[in-house]
Amino acid sequence: MVIQERLLDVDAVLDLTRQPEFAHKRFYIIDGELFEMSPVSRVHSRLAVRIGSAISLFVEQHHLGETHIELGVYSAEDRSTLLAPDVAFVSQARLRHQPEDSFLSIMPDLAVEIASPSNSLAQLRRKAAIYLRNGSSLVWLVRPADAGVEVWRAAEDGRLFSEFIGAGTLSGEAALPGFTLDLARLFPPPAQN
Repeated sequence: MVIQERLLDVDAVLDLTRQPEFAHKRFYIIDGELFEMSPVSRVHSRLAVRIGSAISLFVEQHHLGETHIELGVYSAEDRSTLLAPDVAFVSQARLRHQPEDSFLSIMPDLAVEIASPSNSLAQLRRKAAIYLRNGSSLVWLVRPADAGVEVWRAAEDGRLFSEFIGAGTLSGEAALPGFTLDLARLFPPPAQN
């Protein structure tokens, strides 16, 4: 839901979140347009925890960087777009010179967005394009209703492409080498009666 028509930037959103009346609200902006994020469903939350936990464990074991939930990220070249992926991995090398107490001015290596009833697939794909065009190398769009994940990448010529994976294993690819996640862990088969 759009909650304001005035075009905003990252600094305005940071100021907004520091005001007591907005302290417990979460926002993102795309092209200066402010959106409020609604609370998520049980399925959404469970998926974020499972994905985030698996990535975090792998990242910590191999000292690769940081795993975050709903961290504010933007491109230093575009301060009018601020996203908050459900799960994000950022490599240690890319974290240098990033503040501890603010949003990151880089996009994550791997961004994970989980579809909610309030999101359209077009909205999620728009976010995937923003991540990839601004520094992410891999985006997973988790689609609970379809029990699968759209995996998005950018080709060397800048074109974006995706594939839907409904069974098997996700790979961290170049964003998180060596990491794999079995989709059965995210979408277990229904219990037999």
